[in-house]
Amino acid sequence: MADISMSKKRKKVKDQDNLNGFLFSLPWIIGFVCFSIIPLFTSFYYSFTEFNPIKAPVWVGLDNFKYIFSDPLVIKSLKNTLFMAFVSTPANLFIALLMAALLNRKFRGRGVARTIFFMPSVIPMVAATMVWIWMFDPTYGYINRVLSIFGIHGPSWLVNPAYTKWSLVLMGAWTTGTTMLICLASLQDVPRSYYEAADIDGANGFQKFFKITMPCIAPVLVYQGILNIINAFQYFTQVYVIISASSGGGAATAGGGPANSILMYPLYLFNTAFSYMKMGRASAMAWLLFLIVSVLTFIMTKVTKKVSDSGMGGE
Repeated sequence: MADISMSKKRKKVKDQDNLNGFLFSLPWIIGFVCFSIIPLFTSFYYSFTEFNPIKAPVWVGLDNFKYIFSDPLVIKSLKNTLFMAFVSTPANLFIALLMAALLNRKFRGRGVARTIFFMPSVIPMVAATMVWIWMFDPTYGYINRVLSIFGIHGPSWLVNPAYTKWSLVLMGAWTTGTTMLICLASLQDVPRSYYEAADIDGANGFQKFFKITMPCIAPVLVYQGILNIINAFQYFTQVYVIISASSGGGAATAGGGPANSILMYPLYLFNTAFSYMKMGRASAMAWLLFLIVSVLTFIMTKVTKKVSDSGMGGE
């Protein structure tokens, strides 16, 4: 009887703990359902309708999806976004890995250097973009001033469509602090015994980097690549601030920069919803973006698993 009583008491305590845990997590659950799950399914319904804030949804079937696949600005914005995803991402990973490799060495003031390299990542994006707009100024900007020292006539970075996206790549390379820290942690996690064995075998620095370092940190790099590509498909704040600053705000911000050269997909989605008041069409664009990101994430996750399974040359 005593055992049965103790068992019931433990079960009662366990049930009470489960109830307390559920009650503590209930605010988050309510917020997740109200602000994530319900809007998700609502937008899916709206993607098959035509509506705006002053008009009730009208069912139009697949018309929104047919329109966005024939809209040249959708194609243009997707190309711009893909450029940022597959040009800016490798550049950012390379710079982050290079900085991590430098900061992984022992030297005086290493902690201060790490802090300095990371600081750009904590600066508010709007403020940082405004500073970069000033730096990109073709007449007074510091970038063209530095280029003029070497006899190079700097371009109109944010005016010439040939340079606008490269300007965004340069801006993105400045804020790789978070990726740098993760790469630094992965570099420090590589077993020192591997390098010691390579030194005994007479391997040089180039061989050690590509035969030891890269295979060990490859899963981390691929994972960071996935995150950066997902972030690239959400690239909005910088271009919105640039276009707003150049146009003076207002309805002109519905543009996409010189020749729509920096019209990113999220910006065009935003303009479709809140400038053109095509909420149903914007919902369809959002679901197209969701499908593209899901497919890319699935592919890169498979790549990550393959890289992780291969490890150090399949050991």
